[in-house]
Amino acid sequence: MMRMIFSLPFFLLIGIWHYRSSDDLAPVIRNYKWRLVALGLLGYYIASFFDLKGLELIDASLERMILFLYPTVVLIFSYLIYRIPIKVPQVIAICIGYLGIYMVFQGNAELHGSAAVLQGSLLVLVSTITYSLYLVGTGALSKKLGSVLYNSITMTIASIAVIIHNTVAHGFNLLDFDTPVYIYALAISIISTVIPSYLIVEGIRLVGANHSSILGFVGPVSTIILAIVVLGERISTIQGIGSLVVFAAVVFIILQKNSKQVVALSKDEQAKSN
Repeated sequence: MMRMIFSLPFFLLIGIWHYRSSDDLAPVIRNYKWRLVALGLLGYYIASFFDLKGLELIDASLERMILFLYPTVVLIFSYLIYRIPIKVPQVIAICIGYLGIYMVFQGNAELHGSAAVLQGSLLVLVSTITYSLYLVGTGALSKKLGSVLYNSITMTIASIAVIIHNTVAHGFNLLDFDTPVYIYALAISIISTVIPSYLIVEGIRLVGANHSSILGFVGPVSTIILAIVVLGERISTIQGIGSLVVFAAVVFIILQKNSKQVVALSKDEQAKSN
């Protein structure tokens, strides 16, 4: 809640400024208001809630591995919602990816106990699914509203939802912490919430979700390294192998989708020139 309280003024001010400086987007906002509400709740309220609850039970390395499966989940949702076919190599890659997650899961279970790890993994999996739904719905609306206004609206909705949730569940008890806590919260709000949220949506709008996913490959690697160096987490051999298997499976899916897009674009350009 502290993170979102510090972030909310930025989202409101940026959103209002962008709305006033753009063409009349009020009809678009009215037409898609409930979809914007749903996406805002899915992306950074529900997904964040389950992710953080899962992190109470599992290591950051396993949590990042499960979250990194989101390209495969997006692939599945794209088929279910838009009927975009899934090819046999992609199915094989998905199965390999989940095999890698199982290997990482087993490594964590040996260190922390299987019951807690299973519960934490399921919570993070729910986060992965809800975040994937958010991504599936982001592309079209960010193009209609622009990435800045779209992100401002959805993040404002998410921030308000988090503040209400925690106020009801725990009360508004944010005035008794030491000064460094507020400094860290402000830093997390700006560096890890406001700035990256706009960059992610703008990146998806400019280059598409597939290329964004390739660049997102840096996330799991850096998280595992930082979890070992900063948090002192241990990683077993089977966890390391499982992590590599997950990386390989997801990157294979992303690269295959990108290569098909390049072929389709080249054929389209050739047809236009003819």
